[in-house]
Amino acid sequence: MVEVVHPIPSDRARALVAGGYDTHVHVAPDVMERRIDDVTLARRFAEVGLAGFVLKSHYVPTAERAEVVRGVVPGVEALGALTLNGSVGGLNPVAVEIAGRQGARVVWLPTVDCANERAGRAAIQGATPPMWAALQDDLAARGIVAPAIEVVDEGGKIVPALHDVFAVLARHDMVLATGHLSGPEIVAAVDAAVDAGVRRIIVTHPEFTSQQLDVATQRRLASRGALLERCFTTAYTKKVSWDVLFAHIRAVGPEHSLLSSDLGQPFNPPVEDGLALLADRLLGAGFSEDEVRTMAVVNTRRVVGRP
Repeated sequence: MVEVVHPIPSDRARALVAGGYDTHVHVAPDVMERRIDDVTLARRFAEVGLAGFVLKSHYVPTAERAEVVRGVVPGVEALGALTLNGSVGGLNPVAVEIAGRQGARVVWLPTVDCANERAGRAAIQGATPPMWAALQDDLAARGIVAPAIEVVDEGGKIVPALHDVFAVLARHDMVLATGHLSGPEIVAAVDAAVDAGVRRIIVTHPEFTSQQLDVATQRRLASRGALLERCFTTAYTKKVSWDVLFAHIRAVGPEHSLLSSDLGQPFNPPVEDGLALLADRLLGAGFSEDEVRTMAVVNTRRVVGRP
């Protein structure tokens, strides 16, 4: 087997992202192979000066795991999350309420089970497919398929269950992340969430194959106070070009963007390197140190409530 040589972040980039949170990581334990486990990752974050990370799973709540990690590795804040796919009952306000009481910080709207992802499973030639796609195919082959989760009705209005979810998010001051919804669904969801009093919103990887949000849509979402998530893996795995990613950040404004890695896959670079590697790319494209630090540190800390 040929050993993959991954890029190494510069010291300059490491210093720029120090104190930031990676709000989107996929690590073990999980239902698929991952590069690293959560406790080891926390220790590596401490070594490189990162403040913490949000544990994302497409299938299970992670607040309990996060609490254990915080106890084992004090000084690095592992934060729990919930993704509203079929395995937790979809748009289930009870699951959100329990997660909120357990201290979960982020709730993703449906990803692998949303109607948009099911309808498309968009692929770009040459792009590395997401690991969950193989798992979803295996479940389908075994006849274990949750119904596609709809977030809007035929008229484009948010379904009642999602209003209930937003009420819980607002009460617990949790972060809403938009998952793998389509552009129109994201706009409807963000508008409804803001109206419901949700104060912290992340538009999940707007450049990803199943989102591909144009600049006008991104600007509209930013005007509602949402942060646009710029994931390292989206461009690194060739789902979008680096030039397009950089152009979108410039067009919408770094002040409205947030950096994350979306790392944890065994074939990709180490998770603790993600923010710094993305910082190096941005610096190489002409972004200033202040702009990079705004996206990597100021905005990631603000969205998780750690200014």
